[in-house]
Amino acid sequence: MSNATDGRRVLGTLRSENGLGVVRIEDRLDAAIDEVWAAITDPARLAQWYGEVEGDLRAGGEFRSRVFASGWEGTGRITACEPPRRFATVSSEPGQPRESVHEVTLTADGDQTVIVYENLTVPPELLWAYGVGEQIHIEDLGAHLAGRGRNDESRWDALEPAYRELAAKVT
Repeated sequence: MSNATDGRRVLGTLRSENGLGVVRIEDRLDAAIDEVWAAITDPARLAQWYGEVEGDLRAGGEFRSRVFASGWEGTGRITACEPPRRFATVSSEPGQPRESVHEVTLTADGDQTVIVYENLTVPPELLWAYGVGEQIHIEDLGAHLAGRGRNDESRWDALEPAYRELAAKVT
């Protein structure tokens, strides 16, 4: 089972690719792959841990969302949906010229699931902040699956120094 919320454990790696930052978060969730899939693709489940999501969450479908932790609001489309293993999106927010590309892959491992989440289009100067935020989202997913509540704001403060240090090493 993940102990991601214990102290400052960092689940992410940061890198630069084609002039953009990339955040990769990997964790082991104490839930079967079908349960994790439902938690990331069912709007009613997403509303319990991530945010409000409305729309068609199948390949080619479009959606609108508002994320609880950050307040981000925007629209997107599903670029890949391969139940229960892979889910990818392209999203944008009003007034921002660049789209964001995200991909989630799930791998069953007994009664657990390994999740790999990547945000492939991060502004380099905000790489550390996206690292913190994306880890918090994955931790919130794990908490939801375990029947616990989302992280509070203190989690950001605990993770920020480690992600700033990681981002400083990205060239």
